[in-house]
Amino acid sequence: MTDKRRLPDFIIAGAAKSATTWLQNSLQQSPSIRMPDHEPHFFSRRYDEGLEAYLDELGPAPEGVLLGEKSNSYLTQPEAAARIQTHVPDVRLVFQLRDPVARAYSDYCMLLRRGEVDADIARHLDPERAAAGRFLSDGCYGEHLARFYALFPAEQILVLRYEDILRDPQGQVARLASHLGLKGDLAPPLQERVKDAKATAVPRQLRRILAPLRPVLDPIRHTAPIAGLRGLVARQHRYPVFDPKLKAQLSAFFAPQVERLSALSGENFDIWQQPRQ
Repeated sequence: MTDKRRLPDFIIAGAAKSATTWLQNSLQQSPSIRMPDHEPHFFSRRYDEGLEAYLDELGPAPEGVLLGEKSNSYLTQPEAAARIQTHVPDVRLVFQLRDPVARAYSDYCMLLRRGEVDADIARHLDPERAAAGRFLSDGCYGEHLARFYALFPAEQILVLRYEDILRDPQGQVARLASHLGLKGDLAPPLQERVKDAKATAVPRQLRRILAPLRPVLDPIRHTAPIAGLRGLVARQHRYPVFDPKLKAQLSAFFAPQVERLSALSGENFDIWQQPRQ
């Protein structure tokens, strides 16, 4: 049986910082699933390249194997939903969503590690100052999902809660398998985090100094001598405290969005409204 190029059978479309890479990697363990390792972002950022480029990027897949991709930007890029509906109207859509308050903080910490934002947490997360910024706007799930529910039948859309991974990872993957129409069980899901904010990292200043040496160091980064040197300098990143008052402000900001999401999806998100420490 020859492999053929074709458009995806399913798309994992977000949200960022909601363990969608864990979901993707868990799926990729099964021979009945084929996905590129990276995020194509075709319908959001690279649409002008044309479908041929997208087909090449997805790669061929044989009949009987589900072809999918993951691009978190499809959730938040306004044009993505209509573009997906135009080209793959029967596609199965998957949105794994995290408590928007926790998601905003996690996203902020990631960019802080990268040196793209400063340590003034209120500047980036206070709704009165940062409502239009990435950290808050990306968590407006009701607004974002409304675009998809307006264009696709509800049965083509699956909304998963990030928090259920911790409680029942096998059940999370089983729900996805059922949504995709897979016959038989998927491979067991990954048991560890794919990306861990608590992991140690080389200080940013030293990474900048070593950047010109990356072509030489990357191929040997996992050898014992290099790993040993990294262990001497790597440190766990220290993040600004996410105080309860700021969490409460964010909860109030997101409450109408969570209510709208629940009405659209029929899912219960009360877990996101519990008192925060």
